[in-house]
Amino acid sequence: MDASRVAALEALRDLPAKEIETLAKAMTAIGVDGGNQVIALDDLGTALYFIEQGEAEIVSADGTVVGVLGPGDTFGEIGLLLTGERTATVVARTPLRLLSLSGQDFDRIRSDVPEVERRLRALGIDRSSH
Repeated sequence: MDASRVAALEALRDLPAKEIETLAKAMTAIGVDGGNQVIALDDLGTALYFIEQGEAEIVSADGTVVGVLGPGDTFGEIGLLLTGERTATVVARTPLRLLSLSGQDFDRIRSDVPEVERRLRALGIDRSSH
């Protein structure tokens, strides 16, 4: 994947170029049709996602939409890096273009991307405290 796509993501702006290159090589682009579920509450956290295009809804356990994510936003970091389980369901509000990083690929590159891990952990901790 082209590193410029990764560098354009809000959570990853201003990262060292080497980390962006390493991350880009490990990420996969995927598309999700509007209305489809991307992740489900309590599922195992096996990947994290960055939205390149489209919107997604964060849905609580009782089915209430508690937030909307858009281009540049990330989700899945809590389950992947902190708890091991998803803390919400995410459903595509519109067709989505996502950049995905599997837990297996993250573990493989983890030592080469310390700033990525620091930022994503901080985001996850901040979100889980609300």
